[in-house]
Amino acid sequence: MARIKGAMTTRKRRAKVLKLAKGYYGSKSKLFKTAKQAVMKSGNYAYVGRKLKKRDFRRLWITRISAACKLNNVNYSTFINGLKKAGIELNRKMLSEIAISDPEGFAALVDKAKAAL
Repeated sequence: MARIKGAMTTRKRRAKVLKLAKGYYGSKSKLFKTAKQAVMKSGNYAYVGRKLKKRDFRRLWITRISAACKLNNVNYSTFINGLKKAGIELNRKMLSEIAISDPEGFAALVDKAKAAL
């Protein structure tokens, strides 16, 4: 039986890593060993970044809601507590969109939250 060498598989694997490392500085985009390290590190950063993105957007929405609440003479925590007691289940993303695009509608939500307290 003939001996099968893994040249094709190895070349494909290395090409895949080098393709992912395209655009990296210096030897990180040319040499397999350094490219592999750089790709692994960037993969870790990307994984963490996907988690941080959710956190950052939530902070942005809360900041927007808080600013809109201050315009309606109520603080953020009181507003959210009032919404929960009133049974209004809007997420923070939608609340921030309402605060930006429809200030009158947001003021109505604030009134309902105040009434529920």
